[in-house]
Amino acid sequence: MSEIIILAIESSCDDTSAAVCVNGKMLSNVMANQKIHEQYGGVVPELASREHVKNIIPVVFEAMKRSGIDKKELSAVAFTRGPGLMGSLLAGGMFAKSFAQALDIPLIDVHHMQAHVLAHFIDDPKPSFPFLCLTVSGGHTQIVLVKGYLNMEVIGQTLDDAAGEAFDKTAKLLNLPYPGGPLIDKFAREGNPNAFKFSEPQIDHLNFSFSGLKTNILYFLQKEIKSNPDFIQAHLNDICASVQNSIVSILMKKLKRATEETGIKQVAISGGVSANSELRKQLLIYGEKHGWETYIPEFQYCTDNAGMIAITAYFKYLANDFCPIEIPIQARMEM
Repeated sequence: MSEIIILAIESSCDDTSAAVCVNGKMLSNVMANQKIHEQYGGVVPELASREHVKNIIPVVFEAMKRSGIDKKELSAVAFTRGPGLMGSLLAGGMFAKSFAQALDIPLIDVHHMQAHVLAHFIDDPKPSFPFLCLTVSGGHTQIVLVKGYLNMEVIGQTLDDAAGEAFDKTAKLLNLPYPGGPLIDKFAREGNPNAFKFSEPQIDHLNFSFSGLKTNILYFLQKEIKSNPDFIQAHLNDICASVQNSIVSILMKKLKRATEETGIKQVAISGGVSANSELRKQLLIYGEKHGWETYIPEFQYCTDNAGMIAITAYFKYLANDFCPIEIPIQARMEM
């Protein structure tokens, strides 16, 4: 088989990323973060779009340079079609379409959440099929039954807010700078996870809900601050540890139930929240206790990155699954 060389672009939210892979082996994975959102406490879609336009050419240039690949050697160009922010997706998608059309090579559209799952096939060890993957990010929380590279079924998902959003909104309540999720993880390491108790939503089957937990945390902080204005500063580590413990506990209980219902013992996590140290720790603890084979991606492949887009595109290339230049961007997409 001749070499399959793919340039992949990821621009679903506020990180601009480009990667180059050859026959599924990653040669480069370059990312540019957008600091502009910090002053607003969250991603501003219009600003994100403009930053992608500024970043995409330097990021692609650097990814190609690090890979040692000339653009004339490319077999295809891949991009994130959705889900994500419409303006951000358009910035990456239009660049990818133009690049592919100029080189007269195939174009491959990639589902963002499917790519998070397939990030597990970039490096060893790699799971075998079927396996379960808990995908957790700022916008999604899903339990996915992975039957093949391009054959996945969502068997549980959030009915409202995602786990990553619960982390970020809590961080905002604690007056932590954006992005606050990693800071909660940091402070939680010095705190008592059982210091405070928060409500655990009772949701049927394998679905999730985090809106009630967010409200419970809000009312708890309002009550405590009313009697002690310095409550957050005095108990920051314990609050972070307790919130993190609640969120991770909800995730792991549902994942355990999924293994019991399916009988599958190969279990993976993916998505931005899979970088959380407590979630990674608990997956290993549950795995040892219940006899699971567990899989955790490298940190660079947890958050939004083009490497996961590239590996997904590689499997789609093998399946001759290409898309027309005029294919529309979709801010919301079902897996």
